[in-house]
Amino acid sequence: MWTPLRASIAWAGGHALTRTEGERRGALAASVGANLILNAAWKWLFYGRRSPRAGLVGTLLLDLSNIELIQRTARVDTAGARALLPYAGWCAFATALNMAIAKRHSS
Repeated sequence: MWTPLRASIAWAGGHALTRTEGERRGALAASVGANLILNAAWKWLFYGRRSPRAGLVGTLLLDLSNIELIQRTARVDTAGARALLPYAGWCAFATALNMAIAKRHSS
C-alpha cells in the first residue's frame, strides 16, 4: 500500500512545487518535508519506543500535517491536493488502528 501512496505524495509535491514561486514555494516545500518527517517518525515512536501512545501522538500530528499540506497544496494546485487525499485517508485509518491498540494496552 505504501508504494502507491508515496508515489502520490512525490507526484503531488512535485506537481504543486512546479506551480509555486517565492515564499509560497519555500513554505510548501517545508510543509512536504515536515509531513514526510512525521510519517517516518511514527515507526520509531510506535515500534522503536514500543509505545502505542507515542505512536498515537505521532499519527495525530501526521493527520494535522496532512490537513495543512492538502490545504496549502490546494491553494496552488487542485490536482496535487486531490492526489494527497488517499494518503490522508490511509493515515486516518492508521490513526484509528493505533488508537485501538493504545486503548488495549492501557487496560
